[in-house]
Amino acid sequence: MQSKMRHWALAAAPLALALLATGCESASGAGAEPKATSTTSATSTDRSVARVCAKPAAGPAKAPAGAVTVDPAKVGDLAAKTKSSPPNTTFWLRPGRHRLDPDRYAQVIPKKGDRYIGAPGAVLDGRKKNQYAFAGTAGDVTIGYLTVQGFVAPPDEGVVNHDSADGWVIEHTTIQDNSGAGLMAGARQQVRANCLRDNGQYGMNAYKATGRISGLVVEGNEIVGNNTGDWERKRKGCGCTGGIKFWAVNGADVRGNWVHDNRGTGLWADTNNNDFLIENNVIEANDGAALIYEISYNAIIRNNTIRRNNWVEGRKAAKSGDSFPFATVYLSESGGEPRIRARTNKIEIYGNELQNNWSGITLWENADRFCNSPANTSSGDCTLLVKNTKRCAKPAITKAPLYSDCRWKTQRVDIHDNRFVLDKSVLKCTEKCDRMALLANYGTYPDWSPYKGEQVADAITIKQHNRWHNNVYVGPWKFVAEDTSRVLDFGQWQTTPYRQDTGSTLDLRAGG
Repeated sequence: MQSKMRHWALAAAPLALALLATGCESASGAGAEPKATSTTSATSTDRSVARVCAKPAAGPAKAPAGAVTVDPAKVGDLAAKTKSSPPNTTFWLRPGRHRLDPDRYAQVIPKKGDRYIGAPGAVLDGRKKNQYAFAGTAGDVTIGYLTVQGFVAPPDEGVVNHDSADGWVIEHTTIQDNSGAGLMAGARQQVRANCLRDNGQYGMNAYKATGRISGLVVEGNEIVGNNTGDWERKRKGCGCTGGIKFWAVNGADVRGNWVHDNRGTGLWADTNNNDFLIENNVIEANDGAALIYEISYNAIIRNNTIRRNNWVEGRKAAKSGDSFPFATVYLSESGGEPRIRARTNKIEIYGNELQNNWSGITLWENADRFCNSPANTSSGDCTLLVKNTKRCAKPAITKAPLYSDCRWKTQRVDIHDNRFVLDKSVLKCTEKCDRMALLANYGTYPDWSPYKGEQVADAITIKQHNRWHNNVYVGPWKFVAEDTSRVLDFGQWQTTPYRQDTGSTLDLRAGG
């Protein structure tokens, strides 16, 4: 996880949605074993688990009417036939291993409305020679029932929809063993029932170089074993990994996915995201946090099963002596903002089951991170309330409205009706894995900052309408308020001045 200074990603109807099921089968596919090593598996108690890597849906055994047939025996046949066909063409890839020309920049450039449908056993293989599979700016492209593997996209770039074109539908597709990101995202993109497995950096990088992504749907996918390149080790504190990373997405539905065994964070929304609905997912056994929502706005996080996350990164931080409450759900400078249009004007976290993760939920605000501050690692970015970053400077920043609007604030967070279970014997930990936290640092930087001292810590803790209530705690939970040195028991957490967890219960005995 990032350091404390970092706390600051057919033009017609889509293909049929993949089946969601419950069960206890592993994520291993018949043709390729995932590299994830966790012993965690989905159980019959899960609300829904997308087992698409184990049981990928089969494409049509015969070419659809009017489709152009692509021959795997002819190197470059897919790209050549795409180039010579008009828009809105359906391509049917016959069974076998399809190859592009042996040039790093050889790729398929779809036209608007093109559809690529794989027969059973159809694989598009980059053979560690080609960087990109599908690229270009054409909209409304569909890719289905295909395996895409072996491409070597550079860091922060993607293999499928490399240029983040709009309106793409990617369904029933296995995207595995690629460098960089398995796929990128554009506006109105639908990513349904796919296996995003063992990619070098991200399963998906939802990033668009110009403008914001809107109307993104990520539903019923299995997202497993990504960040095989261990990029946080190569670029310490880069914040450049995750099962999925979201950047500046305005409106996303993330539901019914199985996000597990990724090296690093499961789902990470970073920098001016807004209006997220994250529901009915199973997020488990990721090395880092299950979910990070960072310098972003307005979200509903509900009815998820979140378990056994952050054991690797949380334990590593604890052993190093770091006292920061590294948690499995981490909100960093993120909150509700009524002035930004969304389905909610809060961040609502409710109805979730959190089991034996390294700590629970941490709400954090870095006093030194704001627009135009050198401590803002998202350099050049400002809040969605201030268009011109240069306005956030003295003397204007010392007064309303910029004093407030130049900050990403952790505010209006409503955490209720969740169940938090902790058994330290399962985690094999004695301390620092049992925290629920609401805190900030002491403001010191830069020298012209108007947020020095304890004012941000006081605001996030008392004044910014952050509230826990009506939760169930099982196990020896502790609570951190204002700063890392203030560790409270349940009674202290519930009484003045914090008054948190009204209507909540704590059973110390059951958690070990």
